[in-house]
Amino acid sequence: MNPIALARTRIHQWFVNRISPRDTVTLTQRNVYILPTAPGFMLGLTLAVLLVASINYQLNLGYVLTFLLTGCAVVGMHVCHGTLRGMTMNLIAPEAHFAGTNVAIGINLLSHRRSTRYGIGLAILGTDHWSWTDVPPQGSTRVQVAFQPQRRGLHRVPALTAETRFPLGTFRVWTVWRPAAEVLVYPAPEKHPPPLPPGEPRSGGQATVQRQSTGEFDGIRPYRRGDPLKLVVWKKTAKTDTLVSRDAQQVQRFELWLDLAHTGLVHPTAGAMATGAALEQALSRLCAWVLLADKQSLQYGMRLGGQELPPGSGPAHKKNCLQALALMGT
Repeated sequence: MNPIALARTRIHQWFVNRISPRDTVTLTQRNVYILPTAPGFMLGLTLAVLLVASINYQLNLGYVLTFLLTGCAVVGMHVCHGTLRGMTMNLIAPEAHFAGTNVAIGINLLSHRRSTRYGIGLAILGTDHWSWTDVPPQGSTRVQVAFQPQRRGLHRVPALTAETRFPLGTFRVWTVWRPAAEVLVYPAPEKHPPPLPPGEPRSGGQATVQRQSTGEFDGIRPYRRGDPLKLVVWKKTAKTDTLVSRDAQQVQRFELWLDLAHTGLVHPTAGAMATGAALEQALSRLCAWVLLADKQSLQYGMRLGGQELPPGSGPAHKKNCLQALALMGT
């Protein structure tokens, strides 16, 4: 990185760090900035040339045109600044996402003014992906911007910027907003994970672990002619279009545990001390297993080094497991 770019980055970071993080901000004179755009500078240069020419040649119509355009530019400056000033922005807390996917950030724009605010754009600070909208009089509108975190964990929502160049485009009015909210990022699930690990005997169960020929966790097997309808797993059947039955005996004797050591990517003795690319790959495999077990409506538990989540099922259990994977080692 060249010295100029490095200095610009440091100044930019210093400026953002000065802003107090908050999820609701009202734009006032203190946090709204204005500068001429490139067309604005050209307009100023043109007005200066017109003024000099009118003075030299004593052109009354030249004076009229110069002062008329100058008045329009000054009025446009006040209108442009007033388009953002007085507006309130509320952040809608983003939901958890997987690493490598776009995280949508919802923002409510609220206006108490009796006229419409036109041409307001929002974006992640430092990007060129803008979302443009108009805010109705004494109303609100919702805008979404997105960013893509590459690492798992708990991330702060990046700084946002809002700007407008309405009505003439000769001035740029903008603000910088630093939200306080955070977003949880799960590990990216492995695309082609191996089959689920075999079930472990329950307390007092047999010491041998059996697996079905289908490679699925014991407790669900292909439908056999004559199976009672109450043993059919209708939820899984609806998802896979294949009839499957619950093996009641296996369910009573075995339970599924998703263990960090079962991934084959982390040494069993490493446990919670594992770090680096091997750990991230193992967490991605566990993430894929959690999604697979939930899709099959299985009861499953999870072991992450010294952390253990008892067997369960359902959306709440899946969320707890994914959250544990996201925060592992952080």
